[in-house]
Amino acid sequence: MARDTLRFGVSLIPALDVAAVRARAVVAEEGGLDLVGVQDHPYVPSSLDTFVVLGHLLAATRRISVFPDVANLPLRPPALLAKTAAALDVVSGGRFELALGAGGYWDAITRMGVPRRSSREANVALREAITVLRALWSDDAAPVETAGEYYSLAGVPAGPAPAHPIEIWTGAQGPEALALTGEIADGWAAPIAAYLPYEKWGEAHRLIDEAAVAAGRDPASVRRIAQVVGTITTAKGRPRLDDGAAPVRGTAGQWAEVLARLGTEQPFTSFVFWPEQETTGQIAAFAGEVVPEARRLLESWTA
Repeated sequence: MARDTLRFGVSLIPALDVAAVRARAVVAEEGGLDLVGVQDHPYVPSSLDTFVVLGHLLAATRRISVFPDVANLPLRPPALLAKTAAALDVVSGGRFELALGAGGYWDAITRMGVPRRSSREANVALREAITVLRALWSDDAAPVETAGEYYSLAGVPAGPAPAHPIEIWTGAQGPEALALTGEIADGWAAPIAAYLPYEKWGEAHRLIDEAAVAAGRDPASVRRIAQVVGTITTAKGRPRLDDGAAPVRGTAGQWAEVLARLGTEQPFTSFVFWPEQETTGQIAAFAGEVVPEARRLLESWTA
């Protein structure tokens, strides 16, 4: 694994206390982290709109990149999502990436007026959405014409183009979505273990790799992002990432070893911390104590 591909970040909730969310993002940037994710559950009344918060965080920072973790596709049509993503990328000078989910909490989603989709339907829609996004971000002068089962465009002019090539990461869980990721996506933002238990991560990588090879792609070109929930403690714990969904609770040194093992035993090159208690202290500890040691271990273990 090339060291220059390593990225570390934190995932935040778009809480109503936007000043607190902003302070956490600033601490992440000041600590040298590369990414801030903002969770996207539009049906939660105690959350602000994720894309508004992402724009606010971009305005409050200068270096760190942001991404929705992950964008709720059924509630965010891809043509408008393409425009929003490109705008955020342009105004930030190329600091926006797009993680995309096919839909999870369908009872909540359908209450907002969107029809329920089966797993097959959701995956078809995800494939079509990626096609639409890339077409609208292109510099092709021809209007975009697509005829899909869920998303069709009738001569929509492309643009604006993003400031940099926005990566599209999926939050895939099932076999079909994982294969789609290997075939056409830029990366996989592994769902937290509550959604996809640790023991299933290895098989997920295999499905992504096989689909990438079948599509004529280098599997290493598909970015793998481990998202790990837990707490950085002062007392030693017994963190395990071999099965189940238990949060990681341990010292900074134990966290560093957990992440380094993920980066050597599996093809993860990016690591996103989901703090159980979302505080600036936890984020500062991750950035200042966990990340430098994880980098050191990864360097020594793969030398």
